[in-house]
Amino acid sequence: MNQTRLRRRISSGFAIAAAFLAAAPFLSAQAQQQHAHVHGQLKLDVAIDGPTVVISMESPLDNIVGFERAPKTDAEKKTAEDAIAQLRAADKLFAIDPAANCKLGPVDLRSSALGLGKPDASEPEGHADLDAAFSFNCTNAAAAKFIDVNLFAAFKGTRQIDAQIASAQGQFKRQLKRPAGAQAAQPVRLSWGK
Repeated sequence: MNQTRLRRRISSGFAIAAAFLAAAPFLSAQAQQQHAHVHGQLKLDVAIDGPTVVISMESPLDNIVGFERAPKTDAEKKTAEDAIAQLRAADKLFAIDPAANCKLGPVDLRSSALGLGKPDASEPEGHADLDAAFSFNCTNAAAAKFIDVNLFAAFKGTRQIDAQIASAQGQFKRQLKRPAGAQAAQPVRLSWGK
């Protein structure tokens, strides 16, 4: 390889490295923003694939039980037990479009503070989360056009739901806000498609 080519390759390598270094703060901020722990906000990812609908949820524990640590008092333990029972009965929290004919399948709950799943070493002290995956087995999952979400009624700390949906109709983002007054006790429809 001649000297000119070698210099160009080295120069090009330095340019690429410099670009990565310049982008690092932006990428780091973007990664932190994607995994931000914001009270009142809950994230849902809905995937419709073949005969299944899988709903993944990420939430600060405070949204679900009103505190962000292991329960200490009998009242807090009861609150946590009730919340876990509600989450395990996910077909009451998520009513999928009847056209899909879905039945609740496996429910996976993870929260270090509540002793669910494996402990998450990256979870900061005093800012516990609850992550969940709810699987629904359907006879016609592709027919689903909406999910009636009952999270606002079930968990008073939830004020906003940021949802991403991946279906045969495409990928969609939706944001649901807690309805005011008596409407907060009603399901909120998460819909997608054209």
